[in-house]
Amino acid sequence: MTTAPSTGSDLHAEIEVDATPAQTWALVSDVRRMPEWSPQVRRTFVPGGAVRQGSRMINLNHRGWMHWPTQARVVRFEPHHQIAFRVVENRTVWSYTLEPLDGGTRTRIVHRRESPDGVSKLSTGLTKVAFGGVPAFTDELREGMQRTLERMSAALTS
Repeated sequence: MTTAPSTGSDLHAEIEVDATPAQTWALVSDVRRMPEWSPQVRRTFVPGGAVRQGSRMINLNHRGWMHWPTQARVVRFEPHHQIAFRVVENRTVWSYTLEPLDGGTRTRIVHRRESPDGVSKLSTGLTKVAFGGVPAFTDELREGMQRTLERMSAALTS
């Protein structure tokens, strides 16, 4: 597991897993299971059923006693390679990219949070007021990304 320092508001973490890209894709692309892995996500709804390019998602997130909903849309969906979704409220793009290793017997999962259009002022303001400030919350997100990947890895090898 490695994490890279953030560049502005962009975050990055990765892990190598003992599973094929197809096995890993089946897990990563099942966004309804995100609450099993992410320390922040409580529930994920995908109206309309199947997850694909353009699918809408509604998440219920939590931190301690605080709970808040977010909406997202799948903006990249390349089976066995990448899924990415843009969160409406803060404009960030969260993604999982799969890279085959060892002739396809293992996989690197690269988890990113990017903000190509910047983070919304509303989200930044709420982070300052409710989450202890942007630097503290960014560190918390980075740690959460690590835990998410570790939990995914454990699910793939169990």
